[in-house]
Amino acid sequence: MADSRPSSKPAAQLSASPADRPVYVIGAGPGGLAVAYALRARGVRAVVLEKSDRVGASWRRHYDRLHLHTTRRLSALPGLKMPRRFGRWVSRDDVVRYLEKYAEHHELEIVTGVEVFRVERAADEEAGGWLLHASGGRELAGSAVVVATGFNHTPRLPEWPGRDAYTGELLHAGEYRNARPYADRDVLVVGVGNTGAEIAVDLVEGGASRVRLAVRTTPHIVRRSTAGWAAQHTGILVRRLPVGLVDRLARPMAKAATPDLSDKGLPRPDTGLYSRVRQGAIPVQDVGLVDAVRTGKVEIVAAVEEFADGQVVLADGSRITPDAVIAATGYTRALEGLVGHLGVLDERGRPVAHGARTPADAQGLWFTGFTNPISGMFRELAIDAEKIAKAVAKRFS
Repeated sequence: MADSRPSSKPAAQLSASPADRPVYVIGAGPGGLAVAYALRARGVRAVVLEKSDRVGASWRRHYDRLHLHTTRRLSALPGLKMPRRFGRWVSRDDVVRYLEKYAEHHELEIVTGVEVFRVERAADEEAGGWLLHASGGRELAGSAVVVATGFNHTPRLPEWPGRDAYTGELLHAGEYRNARPYADRDVLVVGVGNTGAEIAVDLVEGGASRVRLAVRTTPHIVRRSTAGWAAQHTGILVRRLPVGLVDRLARPMAKAATPDLSDKGLPRPDTGLYSRVRQGAIPVQDVGLVDAVRTGKVEIVAAVEEFADGQVVLADGSRITPDAVIAATGYTRALEGLVGHLGVLDERGRPVAHGARTPADAQGLWFTGFTNPISGMFRELAIDAEKIAKAVAKRFS
């Protein structure tokens, strides 16, 4: 993987002059880079602040086998196509290469090594704008702020009783890279979202002696592609349809596409697919899980309830002693410290306004990348970037 740092400059060169008030974009992931380009294309100066030393930091930390579940054509950001050589399903490493190239191609103004801790309204009301408190004691004055710190920001590890006293190997999926350390070992994966499902398959293919997958809520499972038709295309078509209608349409499609795995502990969900999406649960795209469960290579077990006496206690009362536990239990947005005091988050810590909309009580503050849309994250980031740039340009024209 390339180790370039395109179009970035060290934090020491960052100007904090009140007379120079760019739009600050917090985060140099795909969402932040897309917004920076869209603003630049409209003649608005945008400065991207990134706490790590390179763009795409979160993508660099993902597990090795990860590929986009959305197609290359529908995953490109504004102003630069993804190369055909990346294939239809783009790998993690190629996503990173693309983000590096994107920043370089568009000559984006990116400052690395700067972490923003708190965003506040500027004290001089007549000038308007925002004040950012950042690492190194910096106070940066901006005309507007776009928060793009990412959907998968801070690993969430449940507070299972006995967790802190557990002496076995326990790690969050964010620390998992590949199956090599788990060859010939008994591994329990907790959580059956896309990450948990894919790690379980990776462990099977990587030679783990036993792989169990702890499931609390049965997921909807869809084929990534059927006869060349990507699931993403369906997601785009149905996104604006009534929830109940999509739920009804999805049932026969699911029965035709995936086998009933009830006898393996994975029955079909009793709630509608799109109803679950609206609650934040994206369907699992099958990249080998169905066959692994059907053949018994991945065993479905009950949810984890607690840790006791060196064992993992499951919801059905059974106890198991795996060699390692990998918690694919998701992430939090971790926005409370940054903007929680501004009244712009809901009870679940998510922005109350997203994309082109700016909160009523925080005009000039935008958010991107904090939803998990059925139509594809990269596609929606690209759309949001254009909408945000248009709104910013209109506000300050």
